Amino acid sequence: MSNNNIEMAEEPRFKRKPDWLTVKLPAGEEYKKVREIVSVNKLHTICESGRCPNMGECWGAGTATFMILGNICTRSCGFCAVATGRPLPVDVKEPERVAESVRLMNIKHCVITSVNRDDLKDGGSIIWVETINAIRRMSPQTKFETLIPDFMGSWVNLQRIIDAHPDMVSHNTETVRRLTKQVRVQAKYDRSLEVLKRLKQAGMKTKSGIMLGLGETEHEIYETMDDLRAAGCDVLTMGNYPLNGITQIQCVLLFYFCE
Repeated sequence: MSNNNIEMAEEPRFKRKPDWLTVKLPAGEEYKKVREIVSVNKLHTICESGRCPNMGECWGAGTATFMILGNICTRSCGFCAVATGRPLPVDVKEPERVAESVRLMNIKHCVITSVNRDDLKDGGSIIWVETINAIRRMSPQTKFETLIPDFMGSWVNLQRIIDAHPDMVSHNTETVRRLTKQVRVQAKYDRSLEVLKRLKQAGMKTKSGIMLGLGETEHEIYETMDDLRAAGCDVLTMGNYPLNGITQIQCVLLFYFCE
């Protein structure tokens, strides 16, 4: 056997994964502090409900994405790990508890999202506004981003968010037009674009996101970017989010759409 053959035979069958692929276990005093605040105030976070593997890193840095209006969604998107079913009644005290948590955590940039509440006439928009106002009252220096649903195309409900005027309003298209019905069963591609368009026309700073690796083509990605730009979207994130709802790699790229 030649020396080359010997070297090939001794080469390990499986190579070590890169360090950046390894997710650290939750630990540290800051992580414990955030977990206690969330637990004591009986809050939900997309970090937990969405089974995000980066939760330890974010909570360890003192940040969390709050999820309001409960933790049961009326929709059954194929990529999301949040439970689907009949939600519990709205908790009218939730806005104050979220705001108190933001104050205790001394968050400089707060991110709030919610489940879809298609069971409610207002789509949850009233609780959204009360949460925004409560945070402003308790933590006037905090900037925040609101990741909102489409409110089933109810522009009256969307107007409530506009009138509250958060620093940035996000609404994700999640995928390309062709895959929307498969990935977001109860959503509509053009309705999401209309949400972003109306937000921008009202003077809001807007943001959207799409997932990659669901079967879309390169052409469809560019087409979606063009559609978002035409709707006036300011910021686009593109990342990886497997359909089983358990993210192994969350790699997000940030693009500012410039004239």
